[in-house]
Order: sequence, then C-alpha cells, then structure tokens
Amino acid sequence: MRANEPARAIQAIQITSYGRARRPRGRRTCRTALRTLLGGPHFASSSPPLPAWSTPPLSLKPPDRHTPHLAFAARASPLPFHITRDTPRARQPPSHPLALAMLSVSLSASASAIASGRARSEAAAGRRPGIRLRGLRGDAPACGALRLSQAAASAATRRAVPRAAATANGAVGGGFDYDLVIIGAGVGGHGAALHAVEEGLKTAIIEGDVVGGTCVNRGCVPSKALLAVSGRMRELQNEHHMKSLGLQVSAAGYDRQAVADHANNLASKIRSNLTNSMKAIGVDILTGFGTIVGKQKVRYGKVGSPDKEITAKNIIIATGSVPFVPKGIEIDGKTVFTSDHALKLESVPDWIAIVGSGYIGLEFSDVYTALGSEVTFVEALDQLMPGFDPEIAKLAQRVLINTRKIDYHTGVFASKITPAKDGKPVLIELIDAKTKEHKETLEVDAALIATGRAPFTNGLGLENLNVVTQRGFIPVDERMQVTDADGNVVPNLFCIGDANGKLMLAHAASAQGISVVEQISGRDHILNHLSIPAACFTHPEISMVGLTEPQAREKADKEGFEVSVVKTSFKANTKALAENEGDGIAKLIYRPDTGEILGVHIFGLHAADLIHEASNAIALGTSLQELKLAVHAHPTLSEVLDELFKAAKVNSSVSVNEPVAA
Repeated sequence: MRANEPARAIQAIQITSYGRARRPRGRRTCRTALRTLLGGPHFASSSPPLPAWSTPPLSLKPPDRHTPHLAFAARASPLPFHITRDTPRARQPPSHPLALAMLSVSLSASASAIASGRARSEAAAGRRPGIRLRGLRGDAPACGALRLSQAAASAATRRAVPRAAATANGAVGGGFDYDLVIIGAGVGGHGAALHAVEEGLKTAIIEGDVVGGTCVNRGCVPSKALLAVSGRMRELQNEHHMKSLGLQVSAAGYDRQAVADHANNLASKIRSNLTNSMKAIGVDILTGFGTIVGKQKVRYGKVGSPDKEITAKNIIIATGSVPFVPKGIEIDGKTVFTSDHALKLESVPDWIAIVGSGYIGLEFSDVYTALGSEVTFVEALDQLMPGFDPEIAKLAQRVLINTRKIDYHTGVFASKITPAKDGKPVLIELIDAKTKEHKETLEVDAALIATGRAPFTNGLGLENLNVVTQRGFIPVDERMQVTDADGNVVPNLFCIGDANGKLMLAHAASAQGISVVEQISGRDHILNHLSIPAACFTHPEISMVGLTEPQAREKADKEGFEVSVVKTSFKANTKALAENEGDGIAKLIYRPDTGEILGVHIFGLHAADLIHEASNAIALGTSLQELKLAVHAHPTLSEVLDELFKAAKVNSSVSVNEPVAA
C-alpha cells in the first residue's frame, strides 16, 4: 500500500456540517484506494462494482461468508456518519482484523489531511471550516480523528491492536518517570487513574493508607450496608405495612456482630475490586505518604523506610477528607465518636445524640432507630436538614423524624461533650448559637459527631509551590488547576475531590479526576457541578440536583428571568402504590421561557436512583420540551419524573430539536 493511499481514500469522502456524504470527485480513484486499504489486491479484485454514490448505504462486500463485511454508510438522514463491521459467526481469517486495525490507524493518521482539505473547501463556500459529525442531539465538532463505530473498534482492539493501557504503562517522554502521578487512591484518584491509562498515560497512584479512601472504607460503602439492614428491619417491624401486603411476620431481630461484619465485608470486597482494577491495567500503586517537593516532583515513603522520589509531567492531589470535630468535643471512639467509628457498629446504644442533621446524621438516625435506639439531634441552625430544599426538608422531617423515636434541639451548639466515665453518662453542654448562653446539659449513652468533614491536606508540601490553603482546602480554578498565593495557576498541578471543597461527594471527585485527565490529554473540559446529583439513603430516600428553590429565585432576581415550580406525588404512581410506599414528592424548578432545568428534588422510594435522569438532562443541556417527549416504561417509578416533566408549562414559541427516526 502506498503511503498516500489511505489519506486519498478517506479524503475522497467529504462530510458536510449536516452529516451527509457528498459525492467525491473521481469515483474510480476512491474505489481503488478504499479496496486497497480494506483488503489489498485480493479484496480489490474480488469485490463487486461499487454502486452509485448517491444510493445509501455504500458497501464493499467481501467475496464470501468467511470475510468480514466492511461498509461505508453514507445516509441522507441525520444519523451519524459511521463505519461499520458486521462479523459473521464463522471463523475469521487472521488477515482481516489486521486490515481493520490498519483502517483505524489510517483514519486517525489522515485526520489532519481531512481537516486541511475540508477547511479549504468550506472556506470557498463561505462556511466555517471544520469536520462535524451529526449526533442524536445536533451537530458536534469531530475530535482529532474520525472514529470507528463501537462494535468495529472493540473488535479491532481485541484481535489486532491492544489498547494503550495494555502496554503496561510504557515509556514517558521528556525524562519523566510518569505522565501522571496521583496522590490519594480514593474514589477520585481511582477514577482519574483508570481514565488516564485509557488515554495512554503512564500512571502511578500513591496511597498512604488503604485503597478506596473514605468512601470505600469509612463512608458511603459500609454505611450503605448498614442502611440495607435498617431498611429491612424497618419494613419487617411495620406490622401495618406487612398486613396491607397480606404478609404475616413474626418479631424481627438482628445479630449486631453479623450486621457489622456485613458492612466490613462489603468494604473489603469493594477495596479489593478497586485495587485489582488498577493493577489489571498497569497502574503502579505506590505505598506511602506523598509530598510535593518541587515542580513535577513527588517524594513518598512509609515511616521507618527510606523515601523515594519520582517525577511526573502532571500531578493530581486527591487526598480526600477526615471527620471534622469542633473544639470542646472529646473523642474516645467508644461513647463519643465520629462516623469512622460508628460504621464499625461496636454497640447499639439505647439513647444516642447525633450532632448535626445533614446527610451523615440523617442516615445514622435511620440506622440507629431501626435497630432500637432513641435519637436526639443537636443542630446549630434554626431548622433541621439545612442543606436540603426547604419544602423537601419539611416533608422529610414529618416522615423521617416526627414518626420515629427522635427528638431535636435546633439553634444550639454542643460547646462541650465529655465521654462516659466511671459509670457516668455522656455529658453534652448546649449553648445558644446566637447569644452563646448556656441552655441545658444532656445526659445520653453515646454521641455521634456528624458535623461535616475537613480536608486532609497537611504535609503535602504545598508551601514548596507557594500554595496557601483556605480553611484547609486547596484553591483551584474551574479546571481543577491549583492556584498559588498570588492567584496564579501552578502548572501541571491539579486537585480534585474533598481536598478542594467544591463539592464533597465521592462521585464528584471521580468526575473531577476524569475532567482533569481530559485536559491533560489535550481536550479542554470544564465540569458542570450543578449537574452532579446528591442523595441521602434514608427510608425513604432523598435526592437532588441543581439549585434549591431559594437559590433559583435568588439567581433569577439577579439575572432577570422567571422561575416556575411544579410537583408530582408518589401517591399517583402505580409502582409506588403497589409497594405501598406512596409517601413522597418530586419537585421541578425551571425556566418557563427556555425550558431549562434549574433543579430537581425528590423524596420517596428509590429517589437516589430516579435523580439521574434529571442530572443527565442538566449535564447534556436537554430541555423540558425534549423530555416531555421521552418514553418511560409502565408501571415504573420513573413515571414520577415523566409526570413531573409533562406538568411543566413552557413557552410554546421555544423550538424542540427534531427527533431522530429509526
């Protein structure tokens, strides 16, 4: 094959900005080059004549059933322009996967030539240069090269060309040890590492404790195991609920140690899965505490062992957070403890005070009350659940707190907490949050401190790069690039997850890590944090994405637009009623002039699963006009959102994207 023939073949196909293939000049030249590219002389001599270019789809059919079917699809419809490969079940000759892989390489190699020729032709026609591929939601600029369809690409990589990840973290240019070093192997660091290897970057991750970080070992994962138990217990204990379903259940009980083992075993399993997933693709897992000693230099090591120093083109800080304990509170890990200790479930106290009524406090109240404890909330603000939409919080309080063995004190600080000693109970001194006057002293069996989390950023060597933390958080810009004390970006240094404080959620850390890798790989990417969902796994669950109603109205006042709100009830949903779980609502906050979703809040059965349709709509910029046309299976809980979107009143003059026909 001549060096210029692949480019000539691909350049013969011109893609307009509307996704239609145009007839190339010189059909014979195109046919000869394509056949040479796809199969060599045998393919060229055995293939049937090309049909007229105007007849979609074009296909170059192999001579017999043992040969893969390779086809160029050039449709006048708005479907994506693509290359497909339909492989029969019969055994494939070994030459064809290599030919397909060669096609993939040739496509990528000729991308610049395509863009160059396309720019000249479009400039002559008065259009903006650039190849555009038509997708389901309109035109989108092609990134770097034309791509094989998913089936063809996966077949090629399996049989012929291994992925960059399979090169066992190959050599790095520029004299660096790694393309990317990540300090911290939590969910954020793990997500960044996997995406980095997928992009062909030689990657190492440094972990001073255990892989998985807070989420896997002391947070979201083991807490969900405990909440799974509390959900089952709560259902079995609800005699009215059981009878309404025609079920008769004897008194439910539990084995505390077995419950604790379930949580610990789940954490161990997920930790092992994360570790193995990184090892399998060649991520170097380095054990020790990482410190940045200079530009693109990291030192790591364990206590009692000599430190090692490595260099990296780029560094990501993903060190996470630890429980925040206010002054005056003495932690003994037994009677006064944080969520780290509570997840071990070493005891189930008769009466426990929970300081803080956010996500952590609410979830543990669900666990403890299901297992038989009485709970007292201590909240510094004037209302419980201050981070939630007020309307959702009001309903959640009625269901999750008022009907259970829970009382609460709001507008007070726990100024001093003393652990139980010598037969005396835990003492909690409460003061007024505004006047700081003493109000009362509580005597309880245990106290859980759920006052939030603090970034774990000490000892990172940030002073070596003139970086000053803000209340412990590492300052970053919208691209997660670390900024120094003068406000300047520190080159090649990024921070993701709890350590930067933008959004302290495990999946937010992972999304930030992937966004950073996109930038390192040469594709600018800014993560929309308003599209990241959050959930509280109580029974029923609470979930949210975007703005609360007060936040949306404040934004509307500043920017001069109207805000509308609609709500739907779980009591109108067939699936929820079948489960006898009709408590709950879904709330939509939106702009009636544009159909833009500003926020969605759900309280009800499986709310944590339902929220993703809304979060993806915000992330993709999908309007309510489009969502109104979406189809949801019946009967499912997803119809709660279906009814919610259909209830929105949007300006009729706003256009809707034309749907793609099958």
